[in-house]
Amino acid sequence: NKKNYIGSEENWKKAEETLRAVLKKKKLKFKEGPGEAKFYGPAIDIKLLDALGRPWQGPTIQVDFNFPEKFDLNYIDEHGKKQRVVMIHRTVLGAIGERFIGNLIEQYAGLFPLWLAPEQVRVLPISDKFNDYAQEIVEKLKSAEIRAKLDNSNESLGKKIRNAEIEKVPYMFIIGEKEKKAGTISVRHHSEGDLGTKKLEEILKTLVSEITEKKIIK
Repeated sequence: NKKNYIGSEENWKKAEETLRAVLKKKKLKFKEGPGEAKFYGPAIDIKLLDALGRPWQGPTIQVDFNFPEKFDLNYIDEHGKKQRVVMIHRTVLGAIGERFIGNLIEQYAGLFPLWLAPEQVRVLPISDKFNDYAQEIVEKLKSAEIRAKLDNSNESLGKKIRNAEIEKVPYMFIIGEKEKKAGTISVRHHSEGDLGTKKLEEILKTLVSEITEKKIIK
């Protein structure tokens, strides 16, 4: 019903044709939803599917005839005549922030790829004798913009590993006497298990590559 919308019929038609042309030019598949537009203008709505295949409203690109009218926004065209502005909104997350994060958690079952994980590496000293060296490793990781934490609790190494596994931290760096003397770390991956002993510079290259390339856990 046209009474439910604002703006002239001519502007609506032009806006719809423009959005349709953009989608076709980008070779994107889309479905039209007659009557589902916002009252202030037509829009491109991007639906997100959760782990159960349910669609949720995601980002939108909206044509707005409302605010230009409300605030009397105009420009002068090439003929010196005043023309009404058409506003375009681009909403990436908007009000669905929590839902978007919830969908991500469901999709990955909490095991985020490295580049998304809130904690990317947990450093686990075997005992408090190695806390200083472990802290050095944490600081070097943070300097490389890796989100790392130190577990210097009094728990056994087995318990520390279990805790990190339960919390789905992608990487664990284990520090003991052998690692401290050699200036190395023992690396454990949540999905792949023990990856062996490595120099920090070596594993850092792996982490940076995994983050930069946005690798997805399979």
